[in-house]
Amino acid sequence: MAIPSSALPIYLDHAATTPLRREAFEAMLPYLTEVFGNPSSPHAHGRLARAGLDEARERIGATLNAQPREIVITSGGTEALNLALKGIAWAGKARGHRIVTTAVEHHAVGHALLHLEKFGFEIVSLGVDRYGRVDPDQVDAAINDRTTLVAVQLANNEVGTIQPIAEIAARVHAHKGVLLAVDAVAAAPYLPIDVEALGVDLLALASHKLEGPRGAGVLYLRQGTHLLAQQHGGTQERYRRAGTEDVAAAMGMAVALGLAAEEHATTADRLRRLRSRLAGALLADGRVESTGHPAGRLPGLLSVVARGVDGAAAVMALDLAGVAVSVGSACTTGSLEPSHVLTAMGYPADEARGALRLSLGRTTSEAEIDAAAAIIPVILEAQRAAAAAIAADPLGQGVRA
Repeated sequence: MAIPSSALPIYLDHAATTPLRREAFEAMLPYLTEVFGNPSSPHAHGRLARAGLDEARERIGATLNAQPREIVITSGGTEALNLALKGIAWAGKARGHRIVTTAVEHHAVGHALLHLEKFGFEIVSLGVDRYGRVDPDQVDAAINDRTTLVAVQLANNEVGTIQPIAEIAARVHAHKGVLLAVDAVAAAPYLPIDVEALGVDLLALASHKLEGPRGAGVLYLRQGTHLLAQQHGGTQERYRRAGTEDVAAAMGMAVALGLAAEEHATTADRLRRLRSRLAGALLADGRVESTGHPAGRLPGLLSVVARGVDGAAAVMALDLAGVAVSVGSACTTGSLEPSHVLTAMGYPADEARGALRLSLGRTTSEAEIDAAAAIIPVILEAQRAAAAAIAADPLGQGVRA
């Protein structure tokens, strides 16, 4: 079987990271060169840097419909989520120790909560349906008088399913003193994020997912919400996150987030069309099944299970053919375990190992989609044929020297 390949690399892994967009890079440049001061310094150099940091915070707040003082600049989504979960858990420990979450959260949430469990916190992980959605009624039922926090993602980073956060927020806040923390890292490149409309108390973002620089993130912390800092040192970020701020990264993130928000509607429509075109080519093979919610999902993410295929091997074969995809979260690359998201959705382990995630972004072109639609089905068929040959002759007895 002739294996096709692309003349140019095709990048379909925008859910892992995105290229830095030109506008964000240009906004960063002054703070990488002449405006180099420490924003905590009182002299002119520091004041210029502080002005840039304040502008970035104001831009981010305006985009999220939040006050600038509610914006905490972090080193990324993982730090923002750890600060949210651990900071709220420890701040509320005297009142209660129960935290409610779902079985499909990113490991930045799941592993942070496993860490808290070692210190006596009770972690309640709710199941999801076949499409990866949690039932708001189950969230409500899991909250008791010892609950201080509920953590639910806005959209899943592997299958793209969008959770009914506004409805969950209403259920959570019907219980006095219980807070809602939301991981919006996967959602922000594709969906408008309005913290008031969503009704959240804490919300995390990562810059590099939306064409901003790596090493920058945001924690929205509703005014009046008390949390304990998780790293200690100076007075930066209103005592919530010690350490000298990276003003350049903050400004690049602010610009990228603002542009993504302005472009959400047109970008989402275009990506839905491209995703549908790609899905049509892959799902024509009856052994390939789309995963995640059929309608309530991120517009640029196509997650499939290819039966009879090892997803990790397919990713390597596609890379050799010039197509970059993933089996799921980049944070779990190298793991021998099947996706915890797919197994929570009810897929057997052998099927979950056939997972592929193809994620589109603003820069994805029609030509890339058409080329990928021609290449991927051929690669999957070649992988099945190779697997069948190995199964028929596992010791290679049919091979002669």
